[in-house]
Amino acid sequence: MSKLHVQALHVHPVKSVAGTAPDEVAVEPWGLSGDRRWAVIDPEGTVLTQRRHARLALASARPLGGGRIALTAPGMAELLVEVPDPGPLEPVSLFGKKVETVVAARAAADWFSAFLGVPVRLVHLDDPAVRRPVDPDYALPGEMVSLADGYPLLLTTLASLDALNSLIAQGDHPEEGPLPMDRFRPNVVVSGAAAWAEDGWQRIAIGGTLLRGARECGRCVVTTTDQRTGERGREPLKTLARHRRIGKSLAFGRLLVPLGPGMLHVGDEVRILA
Repeated sequence: MSKLHVQALHVHPVKSVAGTAPDEVAVEPWGLSGDRRWAVIDPEGTVLTQRRHARLALASARPLGGGRIALTAPGMAELLVEVPDPGPLEPVSLFGKKVETVVAARAAADWFSAFLGVPVRLVHLDDPAVRRPVDPDYALPGEMVSLADGYPLLLTTLASLDALNSLIAQGDHPEEGPLPMDRFRPNVVVSGAAAWAEDGWQRIAIGGTLLRGARECGRCVVTTTDQRTGERGREPLKTLARHRRIGKSLAFGRLLVPLGPGMLHVGDEVRILA
């Protein structure tokens, strides 16, 4: 059996915005260091994602250390955003659940409002250790998550993407494939596995870091969004609905929860423990 390795790592500092691909990154209880600690909200306090604003894909956030980020986007000057000082907590709605955050400086609101063409603000998750628990239906006591959709990490495999692209090529919309991995916005991409093997991974070690497989990742309209143009298509949801329906989910990837702190590196061996 060939060995499994980390092919790529991805950190997305702002939810639904493009991120970076570091060679190494620390693992915290709620996800990769710096991943999805910021989010854009509308005037009602609802977190915005590419589900409503596909144009978010065209913006990019780069971590600068200490939680600070640099924002870039077509037609926009780069903006450096500092972590806001402790202050009044701003409750925001993320998939119908309240999460307390801290509002970023006005310049960040002006930047994103100009880019999206609608009034918005940027908020920061100040204390992920206490703000947002993982879905109790799939969590162990005390497990927490950042502003990710629901779980600390998302793992995908190159073999499953190849298999999916083969199915798309045989389907009703072959012209929309092959799809790149960025459609799925993973944190960890693994090489060397068999297609769909990750569905059964219950406990894995990446280097010296232990992680628990919580469940499959159900996919949404974001996966139909070209991350370079913001344009929508029909794939991969059409093909996932035909071939990858697991319960109520159109599944691609495995959602993970860290079992302790650690470091991940591109090239790390991935071992399946259970």
